Amino acid sequence: MNAHEQSHSLARSPGLPVSGEGDPVFAEPWQAEAFAMTVRLHEKGVFSWSEWAETLSQELYRPGRRPDGADYYECWVAALSRLVTELSITSEGTLDRLTQSWQRAAEATPHGHPILLENDPQR
Repeated sequence: MNAHEQSHSLARSPGLPVSGEGDPVFAEPWQAEAFAMTVRLHEKGVFSWSEWAETLSQELYRPGRRPDGADYYECWVAALSRLVTELSITSEGTLDRLTQSWQRAAEATPHGHPILLENDPQR
């Protein structure tokens, strides 16, 4: 399977919000970034389609999901985070530290400006 076919198969992820043309739809920039990171890791062979589909499905069908599906991309990020830690690409501790740093950077960044980890006042 070539890179284009891999990206296309990833775009058929369970429950992915799509336009009338079948293209992914994102409500926020971070959703597109999470999608792009996942596509890139998949294209690089970091994980297979079946690994991704299984992990995402587990997140999508866990108890406590929002009935309207508005938490779809939160599930996507949880699945991606889980995969990269299970595959030993990074540790859960590293992800937690980066998440906390990003949250501090977001709070320190003026509205309308890009959030950069360099804006974390504890960095």
